[in-house]
Amino acid sequence: MLLNSLIFWYMFICGLLIFCSLRKHLLLTLLSLEYLVVVLFFVFFCFLYNFESEYNFIIIFLTFSVCEGVLGLSILISMIRCHGNDNLMNLSGLMW
Repeated sequence: MLLNSLIFWYMFICGLLIFCSLRKHLLLTLLSLEYLVVVLFFVFFCFLYNFESEYNFIIIFLTFSVCEGVLGLSILISMIRCHGNDNLMNLSGLMW
């Protein structure tokens, strides 16, 4: 069990480092966020499996993560249509 928790922490910390270091393109940022969501899903699944609990929370979590992914992709598409690229450095806060 200790090995599993260390693996989960390692995966989560790697995802956070990737999220913090890749701030140039919106697509890379969205991919690192989806990686973090997959890691959290895996942690929730293992946690609920160990305690033989109901899995309704996993379905709700997957629903919200799909909504988050769709929202991110819609922002990416509107940004590419308006500005021609997905570089975050070219945008200012007033353009949003």
